[in-house]
Amino acid sequence: MSTKTTPTIGAGHDAAKPSDTSLKGVRAILEQSKNLSLLRLSTAGSVDDGKSTLIGRLLHDSHSIYDDQLESIKGKGQAEETGFDLAYVTDGLRAEREQGITIDVAYRYFSTPRRRFILADTPGHEQYTRNMATGSSTADLTIVLIDARKGVLDQTRRHAFIASLLGVPRLVIAINKMDLVDYSESVFGAIRQEFTSFAKKLDVRHIKFIPVSALKGDNVVTSSERMNWYQGEPLLRYLEEVYVASDQNQVDFRFPVQLVLRPNQNYRGYAGQVRSGAIAAGDEVITLPSMQRSRILSIDHWGIGAKPCSIERASAPMSITLTLDRELDVSRGDMIVRAHNVPKVSNRFDAILVWMSESPLEPSKHYILKQATRETLGLVESIDYKIDVNTLHRSSPTPLALNEIGRIRLVTKQSLFLDPYKLNRGTGSFICIDPTTLLTVAAGVVVEKGDIQSLREKEQPTVGTDLHRESSLLSRADRELRFGHQAKTYWCTGLSGSGKSTIARHLENQLFRDGIPVYCLDGDNIRHGLNQDLGFSPEERVENIRRVAHVAKLFNDAGISVICSLISPYASERAAARKVIGAESFFEIYMSTPLDVCEARDPHGLYKKARSGDIKGFTGISAPYEPPTNPDITLDSSTLSVEECVRQIRELCSRP
Repeated sequence: MSTKTTPTIGAGHDAAKPSDTSLKGVRAILEQSKNLSLLRLSTAGSVDDGKSTLIGRLLHDSHSIYDDQLESIKGKGQAEETGFDLAYVTDGLRAEREQGITIDVAYRYFSTPRRRFILADTPGHEQYTRNMATGSSTADLTIVLIDARKGVLDQTRRHAFIASLLGVPRLVIAINKMDLVDYSESVFGAIRQEFTSFAKKLDVRHIKFIPVSALKGDNVVTSSERMNWYQGEPLLRYLEEVYVASDQNQVDFRFPVQLVLRPNQNYRGYAGQVRSGAIAAGDEVITLPSMQRSRILSIDHWGIGAKPCSIERASAPMSITLTLDRELDVSRGDMIVRAHNVPKVSNRFDAILVWMSESPLEPSKHYILKQATRETLGLVESIDYKIDVNTLHRSSPTPLALNEIGRIRLVTKQSLFLDPYKLNRGTGSFICIDPTTLLTVAAGVVVEKGDIQSLREKEQPTVGTDLHRESSLLSRADRELRFGHQAKTYWCTGLSGSGKSTIARHLENQLFRDGIPVYCLDGDNIRHGLNQDLGFSPEERVENIRRVAHVAKLFNDAGISVICSLISPYASERAAARKVIGAESFFEIYMSTPLDVCEARDPHGLYKKARSGDIKGFTGISAPYEPPTNPDITLDSSTLSVEECVRQIRELCSRP
């Protein structure tokens, strides 16, 4: 599948102008952007929802289009106040401009003073669903556009599901063309409710809804004065601030060998890209499939325009060359991993497959499977079921046709080195190639039993029909009047080592001395008792927060304030806790202490264990943390004393 690329060196609101092509200007731009974080994003949605127009508006209003490119498209298409059709910025193929649709994947590279971006504008037509999957396969975030006049369509659901299937952790639902519905808040609310109901079946960590008019520029780069009912940030600001650092798997070291380098008799190096994790010189490793042990002798790295040099440590997604302390038979397609952290080595596995060919899947036919740098022949052993992308229900296990998705079992001639896709995109994905035509016919993700949460209705706890609530003779107001205090819940969230427990203890002590009935619910203490049956999977983390929220609610009903000190990594679950406790009583306190500071403290040695692979799913390292977007207080314990943190929180007590 071909893609169009237009290299755009970092530009932005206050960046060096893209038109400055002098060597000095280029160096200034590179210097300005070299330390910025990178966000990979893609667009999705139905035909004519305005994806290309939105991207054109985003690039135009953030000053990220070259002057010569502006000149080349001025006066083309249906000109607006910009002097050209915004869709022409990305719709570069002649057929696209003639038909007014996106066919290929158009990549754009741009930057602002806050972040660098790689953006994939993908097609909306059902015929080109495979191109949409290509653009989303490496995305940290997908923008799903919805035409405010049409609402949620089948293609909207299909693209959202595919993005979820491909492990995109965040969706931005941009409800576009709000100018054509008179910027109606009720229209926005109805679409948000409909999509939210559908999204309950998806495995997506965070969903953000933004009303926009790509044509007029409302809420794209700047906030809209015509939609003052929307209190959130515009699209670009959200993209600049969304936290993605924890998405990368920095625990499971996976190094597929791409090339063996022998420039002379004294050097034998294995070149490739670190797909996940990190490695250091001297670390013990195993080569797969031979299972031979050795140690890293050196890590050689080629910087941009620089001579090769040896470095002490490398991490994903760096491209490096490794040398080992002993001669081993290692070739392209082999993999180097840590000695005590090995992926599954198997020639039989389950997968979810997206079929991309007009010729249907032939179960008896051998296909070429390409996973990382390894290739082998594979056969579909069985088709468990197909998935209806509109309802996410399972259907009959007939052979897959174009754009259909199903769960299958594959058997391969050679063993592959596999991780579940939800844990490792790099080693949990593969493509199928027709050996006759050499065309890519399918893309797949490796799954294990029970992995596909999105394929079933999320079960709701049942309440017995013979149970009835009992009311106390004393109301919460009676208790608060007696105690002379309005009961509140102070919800402290942040990474391990951010200072949550320390602040919570001192706050509890100070409030108690002020005569306020208060109790601290610490995450570790809760897991020693009430929640000792829970682990740290995403589902169990959700249940942990649910239980704590209900306990806090009971304390508040008794007139007692509660300080909850928990990592609580998911924004959706903190929102659910707020709903249980009541927005008027819930105060979110975000401990924003930087990760490097938290890791340097490492009070219980957890970060060290997480980095070595001894702890799986550790928040901030191998599991995500979603910072609050609008907390009541943000505190950084690396710059504020305990006393100052407590003082700021106590000011909340004065709120009515």
